[in-house]
Amino acid sequence: MNDLRAVPPILEVKGLSKRYVMNAGFWQQLTRRPPDLLHAVDDVSLRIAPGEIFGLVGESGSGKSTLGRCLLRLVEPTAGQVLFRGVDILQLPRAQMQGMRRKLQIIFQDPYSSLNPRMTVRQMLGEVLAVHRLCPPHRVEARVRELLHLVGLPADAVDRFPRHFSGGQRQRIGIARALAMEPEFIVADEPVSAVDVSIQAQVLNLLIDLKAQLGLTMLFIAHDLSVVQHISTRVGVMYMGKLVEMAPRRLLFSQPRHPYTQGLLLAAPQPDPFHHSTRVALEGEPPSPLHPPAGCRFHTRCPLASDRCRQAPPPLQEIGEGHWVACHHHDLAVWPPPAATPWAA
Repeated sequence: MNDLRAVPPILEVKGLSKRYVMNAGFWQQLTRRPPDLLHAVDDVSLRIAPGEIFGLVGESGSGKSTLGRCLLRLVEPTAGQVLFRGVDILQLPRAQMQGMRRKLQIIFQDPYSSLNPRMTVRQMLGEVLAVHRLCPPHRVEARVRELLHLVGLPADAVDRFPRHFSGGQRQRIGIARALAMEPEFIVADEPVSAVDVSIQAQVLNLLIDLKAQLGLTMLFIAHDLSVVQHISTRVGVMYMGKLVEMAPRRLLFSQPRHPYTQGLLLAAPQPDPFHHSTRVALEGEPPSPLHPPAGCRFHTRCPLASDRCRQAPPPLQEIGEGHWVACHHHDLAVWPPPAATPWAA
């Protein structure tokens, strides 16, 4: 962790928030009621070092994908800063932002809907190279074949349409499209969740190899803890739009200090058929993001919740070298939880 701190971050996020205005139609104007605000991302700050793979986990609806899209301005944040190599990209005009997009790319979750079904691989990758003038026209054909070779696809795939490929192959095309821009930072938005389990390891190993070969920096978003543990350098945990824990991979999986992180680990399936856990994983549903609870947002499901948790939101504070937790009672959240704790069955 000391090495990461000594290097200036390639990406730094400060107080990033995204709120959506809901119910702002005719009936709201007629009744003069203030519109509801959906807090998708709420005051998130983090730093990602060059060459790092930062994993981001959380339940569905926790704000992971929204945060990733805000970093690239695919979704405009409500507040905060996104500093890429010291430049706040949220303040860049459209012309300058277009040039910045060559350095910032995304791999989408669904390889079926993210590719144009009416375009061949040659047309899709060639269009990227032509629009951004990444190589002269006579080099486009050779560059397309280089990209296909880079992601492990045969050269004869250039004239096929997306329907001719499997899910894993389509995701490789999506990766090739992102790499065509020669980016420095990539947001991988659950890139293996829509492919078969047998293909997931291949895609993950491909991303690891590309990271080492090209020196990429990556925000890897997933809900599968085993996937994040395999690929990430550091891991952040989100709950209801907030970052509740952040630590180096080994530390987070061996000594989680937030009850929500512990609940996620307990809920993860065990590959051992003879393993029978005596502890209960997370119970209940997250509160509505339209009306988040006061204080700590996890207190409605937390076994350690107190009156302090219900009244005051805990700040994200460093409790160890590189280990950040937003919990008033992180000193009580021992791991693994003993049978006497409220987690026990």
